[in-house]
Amino acid sequence: MSLYDDAVQVLKGFEGRDEQQSALRDVYLEHLATHPDGVYKPCQAGHVTGSALVIDPAGGRVLLTLHKKLGMWLQMGGHCEPGDSTLAGAALREAVEESGIASGLSLLPGGPVRLDRHPIPAPCNWHLDVQYAALAPAGAVAEISEESLDLRWFRYEEVAAAADTSVVRLLEATLARL
Repeated sequence: MSLYDDAVQVLKGFEGRDEQQSALRDVYLEHLATHPDGVYKPCQAGHVTGSALVIDPAGGRVLLTLHKKLGMWLQMGGHCEPGDSTLAGAALREAVEESGIASGLSLLPGGPVRLDRHPIPAPCNWHLDVQYAALAPAGAVAEISEESLDLRWFRYEEVAAAADTSVVRLLEATLARL
C-alpha cells in the first residue's frame, strides 16, 4: 500500500469528535482525490503532514518544540517523506527525530486524534495536518534537534499560556482519549 492509499484509508476511517472535524476530514479527502501528489511537500495546492503531541501521562506533561521558522511552541511533526509508508509512521518518525527520544515512543491507539488545516507561505499554501499523540515512557529525556530553537516539557495546565489554540485543542482531544 502506498502512502497516498494509507492516507485515504486513515482519513476515511477518521471519526471527528464534532461536525467541524468531520467536515475537515472531507476537505482532506477531496484534496487527495484532486491531487494524487497531495501527501508530499511539492504539491503547491497544499499537502498532508503528520504530527504527534508527545505526552508523558505519568508526569502530566507534554513536550513541545519551539519551531525554528515560526517561533511558536508546537507539537512535533512535519512533511511526509518518500520512505514513509503510513501517516502514522511519518508522525512517529517526526516525533522521534524532533524529540530526541530514541526509544520508547509509541502512538496512542485509535489512529489520529484530530485534524488541523493551517495556511503556510506560498508556494505550498496549506498544511493538512493529521495529528496523533505519542506516549513517552515515564521519565523520558528529550534532546533538542537542529529543527528546533528549543524543546521543553510543559505541564498540562501550562500549555494554553505557551502554545496556540491548535495545540491546546490537540492536548484536550488527547486527554479525552486517554
